Amino acid sequence: MSETGRPLNFLERIVQEDLESGKITRVKTRFPPEPNGYLHIGHAKSIWLNFGLAQNYGGECNLRMDDTNPAKEDEEYVEAIQRDVQWLGYQWAGKVRYASDYFDQLYEWALYLIRAGKAYVCDLSADEMREYRGTLTEAGKNSPYRERSVEENLALFEKMRAGEFEEGKCALRAKIDMSAPNINLRDPVLYRIKKASHHQTGDKWCIYPSYDYAHGQSDAIEGITHSICTLEFADHRPLYDWFINQLPVPAEPHQYEFSRLNVNYTVTSKRKLKQLVDENYVDGWDDPRMPTIAGMRRRGFTPKALRDFCEMAGVTKTDGVVEIGVLEHAIREDLNANSPRAMCVLRPLKVILTNYPAEKTEVFTAPGHPQRDDMPERQLPFGREIYIDQEDFRESANKQYKRLIPGRRVRLRNAYVIEAQEAIKDNTGNIIALHATYIEDTHGKDPADGIKPKAVIHWVAAHAHIDCEVRLYDRLFADVAPDAGGKNFLECINPNSLEILQGCKGEMGLSKATLEDRYQFEREGYFILDARYSSVDKPVFNRVIGLRDTWDKAAQPD
Repeated sequence: MSETGRPLNFLERIVQEDLESGKITRVKTRFPPEPNGYLHIGHAKSIWLNFGLAQNYGGECNLRMDDTNPAKEDEEYVEAIQRDVQWLGYQWAGKVRYASDYFDQLYEWALYLIRAGKAYVCDLSADEMREYRGTLTEAGKNSPYRERSVEENLALFEKMRAGEFEEGKCALRAKIDMSAPNINLRDPVLYRIKKASHHQTGDKWCIYPSYDYAHGQSDAIEGITHSICTLEFADHRPLYDWFINQLPVPAEPHQYEFSRLNVNYTVTSKRKLKQLVDENYVDGWDDPRMPTIAGMRRRGFTPKALRDFCEMAGVTKTDGVVEIGVLEHAIREDLNANSPRAMCVLRPLKVILTNYPAEKTEVFTAPGHPQRDDMPERQLPFGREIYIDQEDFRESANKQYKRLIPGRRVRLRNAYVIEAQEAIKDNTGNIIALHATYIEDTHGKDPADGIKPKAVIHWVAAHAHIDCEVRLYDRLFADVAPDAGGKNFLECINPNSLEILQGCKGEMGLSKATLEDRYQFEREGYFILDARYSSVDKPVFNRVIGLRDTWDKAAQPD
């Protein structure tokens, strides 16, 4: 059993058996992202799995950038990846590593393969290579350059490195088997010419190793014991093993595959996420609607909720789709248990308590959290004028509506019972204020006349509150599978994924909010200050998530 009491997943069983049998003495894993975009929710599972395995079994996990394609990589992404890993609660062993740290060694091993007659320089174009590769049902055919001599291949490869050929002119390929049932073994590319400056190595190289070539050898150099990949790399494992077996590597790691984290109502293709950013459908990689870890952090998700979600999703060998409601449940559970309460009126309607003395003010107290004695009480100023939400008053309503209508009472949370009297309107007929009366001696008590209110509403004092902006975020996509079946995912964007409300009124305690504080705005949801737009002069709160799942058809309105 795991530390949380659940059965061990198959990777935990493998690690435990390897330790118990003496096959390994210490677990060493790695998280190897490509620095060509921001990490997303799928990467969160890989982080949780790789770092968690090492942590739970007393080992260590490396953070290694798979930086073999400089044309798509950037230092911004490198820095973002480090922030995301640390925010999730993990720390890599030693320094941040890069595949480019091993470029010299990888080059020497490429020469080793050429000298052994197991690699050759091929002049076929990319299109010709695809044509020669064959299909799943037809064997490929040998390149006409496959039988070049060792000496010719060494000379040509050196010219490739020296920059004497243009991009696409030739490539170094492994010589394996063009008739292999596994297409990945049909003479895969080891090096391509790419005349691009690299964010780590500058202009030292104009040839760069392929992922398949660099990945396993980097694992071997670092002494990784368990190389964990998602299922789409299962067909690459024979090639991973082939390189390990052919080269004089210092260790022999083994690759294991698990199901990637697929979540409905979500897109995780880096290309598509980048398109959303580049074409301004969202406000950057950290837009709170994005499934990036940076976006979820800015939205107000907690590291614990994401880790809990990864555990709920499980570790299997079968691909599937996880309901986004599972993630939202994990977030609500964590925030409900740990978020202090506050009141914030999102769509204010002024209420004038006509029988409350104009010069009088009071201060009520309210619990910081209904089940947490460790959270300090809140101070709630009260006076003749207060704000309530516009939705809490109607001039007329059916029996299902329990809040204010003329002549009906409600209780103000942690304060008095009030009774609505008359709506005040402007010249166009819009309600701009409400006259009401307060029922004396009802703070913490029911009215003496026995007429009890049927609802409790939130409020803030007009004379003591903060003005703020509130951003109501929702799912970015309205389609359960926005990029499935040939759909244009851009056409599946939810038009109601963001609503910006100005002039909201929050209780005074919110003036002390920090970027790390998450609150439950009573009756509204969970909120956090926005890390980009919020300022001392203008607080901006993001809705992390609502109190209930409004996407569930069974969910009932408040």
